[in-house]
Amino acid sequence: MNIYKLSELTPEKKDFIMRRAELDITEQMKIAKEVSDDIRKRGDEAVLEYTEKFDRVRLSADKMKVTAEEMESGFKNCDEKTREAIEYAVKNIRDFHEKQMPEEMWFTEVDKGLMVGEKTTPIVDVCLYVPHGKGSFPSVLCMLGVPAVVARVPKIVVVTPPNEKGDVDDAILAAAKIIGITEIYKVGGIQAVAAVAYGTETIPKCHKIIGPGNSYATAAKRVLASYIDTGLPAGPSESIILCDENADPEKAALDWMIEAEHGPDSAALLVTHSRELADKVVPIVERQLKKLSDKRREFIETNFSTYGGIIITNSLEESIGFVNEYAPEHMEVMTEKPFDILPRIKNAGEILLGDYTPITLCNFVLGPNAILPTGGFAKTYSSVSVADFLKRSSVGYASKEGFERVREYAGRFADVEGFETHALAVKERK
Repeated sequence: MNIYKLSELTPEKKDFIMRRAELDITEQMKIAKEVSDDIRKRGDEAVLEYTEKFDRVRLSADKMKVTAEEMESGFKNCDEKTREAIEYAVKNIRDFHEKQMPEEMWFTEVDKGLMVGEKTTPIVDVCLYVPHGKGSFPSVLCMLGVPAVVARVPKIVVVTPPNEKGDVDDAILAAAKIIGITEIYKVGGIQAVAAVAYGTETIPKCHKIIGPGNSYATAAKRVLASYIDTGLPAGPSESIILCDENADPEKAALDWMIEAEHGPDSAALLVTHSRELADKVVPIVERQLKKLSDKRREFIETNFSTYGGIIITNSLEESIGFVNEYAPEHMEVMTEKPFDILPRIKNAGEILLGDYTPITLCNFVLGPNAILPTGGFAKTYSSVSVADFLKRSSVGYASKEGFERVREYAGRFADVEGFETHALAVKERK
């Protein structure tokens, strides 16, 4: 288990921690280019071939789209407690995202006779990518689908890899029905991204695809970025638990392990200036690991010996500085006065406060969106929100009086920048 003293880290080791599992996907991009080109040429036929090759599932073109009967059956087959959890999550997620909706239109007068404003409209269509590789992820569909519905996107398409039976998991279908999404295709990976980027006989072309995926789906997004908007960068999961000497070591240990169980390329850090707290947390983690399945335990152990670990600083101020430099996807503030720390956190995908707000809550049911920027992109990107499904058009109006007020200024800019017809349009206007 890694335990570092921040002030003693070599530049190389600190760079390694900061870069996380920055995957080199050069080889995946070569495959993505070949597969995408083939799908562009052969459409459904190629999609089906690659689904059989990569997912080991044989489908026919008429089975790629989920039917209304399949949707209803999946909803009914999903156990009641799972449906209740999805319904509760959807309510909270909807409440949160409805608060994000901007005014449909606004105007202000910048000078007499000069009006400016903005008009907000939903994007015309979107593809939501819901992964499947390591399990069923209805929470991802909730986090993508609810804000798309709140934003009133007219056409919402879902792509998700089929399970071993060639179906979509019941929990995904239940979530879709609860959210109000009806168009789902049983396709994932490179072939899904290419299909919606180009369009096939069965799968519609979309203007945007958003949602986390494996390295091959990520490679396909990079290859096809000139054909489709690929949304925010979402890579391997990462977290920081920020603690002072007052943090409860039991809760800190439990929460430190949360994101580490996502996979061996995740990065979970506990950052504190209290060596005493760190010494208490380690044996608690070792005890809790014994309760886990072999797979999850191995993920966490790998994580804590590679990209994750404990960072010991000299002060709370230094800990906060490290958090802002790292810009984590998820972070928890487990300090004596977490709300006092909140204004000082500048770079994080999400900030969870106090002893009773584990990442688990926000990942599933609290309401804020859990699809967040990774790899340090929290310095410039935000979580998925209704803004990802909206676009803004600037609006301007000048009356005759307003035009006369500004024509000379506008003409001057045109002259300085050498745009002759720009100048004519204001100088020759009667």
